[in-house]
Amino acid sequence: MTPHKADRGANLYDRHARLSITAIITNMAEQVNAKPAPEEEGMTLLEHLSELRERLFKAVIAIVIGAVFGLIFSNQILHLLILPYGNKIVTIAPTETLTNTFVVSLTFGAALAMPVVIYQILAFVMPGLLPNEKKWVLIGVPTATFLFVLGAAFAWFIMLPPAIGFLTTINTDVFEVQLRADDYIPFVTGVLFWVGVAFEMPMVIFVLAKFNVITARVLAKQWRYAVLFIAVLAALITPTPDPINMSIVMAPLFVLYGVSIVMAAVARRGAVTPAVLDPDEPTKQKT
Repeated sequence: MTPHKADRGANLYDRHARLSITAIITNMAEQVNAKPAPEEEGMTLLEHLSELRERLFKAVIAIVIGAVFGLIFSNQILHLLILPYGNKIVTIAPTETLTNTFVVSLTFGAALAMPVVIYQILAFVMPGLLPNEKKWVLIGVPTATFLFVLGAAFAWFIMLPPAIGFLTTINTDVFEVQLRADDYIPFVTGVLFWVGVAFEMPMVIFVLAKFNVITARVLAKQWRYAVLFIAVLAALITPTPDPINMSIVMAPLFVLYGVSIVMAAVARRGAVTPAVLDPDEPTKQKT
């Protein structure tokens, strides 16, 4: 080998060596400067409690704001509430007018804030849902609100008129009917509010099904217990002891129970984990 070829080979070797060293140093620098991929970490118990406190605080603030509006329009609301009775209600204690005004304002505030309250509840459980399941939160808020309004409207237009008419016409030749504010106002507002809440049964069942608690199959099998539960619930809600008004309440609750079974079936589509109350539930295999 000539000296010229030897020098040329040495130069090529030196160039490759320097390029290799440069590549190694560059790669090491990139690894050092690269940020590690963030690891998903579950929330601690304290973080869950902190979030729950924030959600409850927002719900309470919404109710307070609604109650302020209820207080502003309390006179109009009270005039509306006595329409099924048709006469003025009496007070026999100095504080009755004030306490019943606050009862009306608070109930109105809770009803007005219902969409916010429902959203806060669903937003709290939303982190436990899969990304494709979070769309149900957006669907659930207007649906639950609609069901609440539907229940309150049912109580106002169908339940209360015959109930109050029945209660105020018993032995009128013996009794002079004068309804007291402390009895009438909580009675009417309670029926309106709790019937509205009862009408949200399908959404409650849907959420329980989503969180692997119950299935449509369990609801269908346990229909006898459902009949008993609905009868007890109707007896608690119904303002009169007669079976006619109780049946008026039970009929829509039975329909809502059927809707709840359908909602549970929709919620369990594609489930990969058996529900707590249905361990033998057929599930989709994980891929």
